[in-house]
Amino acid sequence: MERPSKPGNKLYVQLNRKMGQLLQEMEKFNLAGYMQLLNNPLRFFWLNFLGGVGRGVGVAIGATIVAAIVLSFLRRLVVLNLPIIGDYIAELVQIVQNHL
Repeated sequence: MERPSKPGNKLYVQLNRKMGQLLQEMEKFNLAGYMQLLNNPLRFFWLNFLGGVGRGVGVAIGATIVAAIVLSFLRRLVVLNLPIIGDYIAELVQIVQNHL
């Protein structure tokens, strides 16, 4: 036999549903694992250090590739003997090559 619908019963069902959704969201973010990481400062430092080194190496490699592409493009512009900017580009390429 079903109990009659009471306003408090409806509120309980809604609250239960919201709590279930909240627990699912917390599991998605792995909040417990993050708290364990914060409680271990050495591991936290090490992971951040490795992440920083990885980002630094990535930036250095990316900047090198972009600079090589730009320099190659500038060399091709020098070959075209453009009247106004050709001399400036040739001088810039020569300066870069002298410093390598």
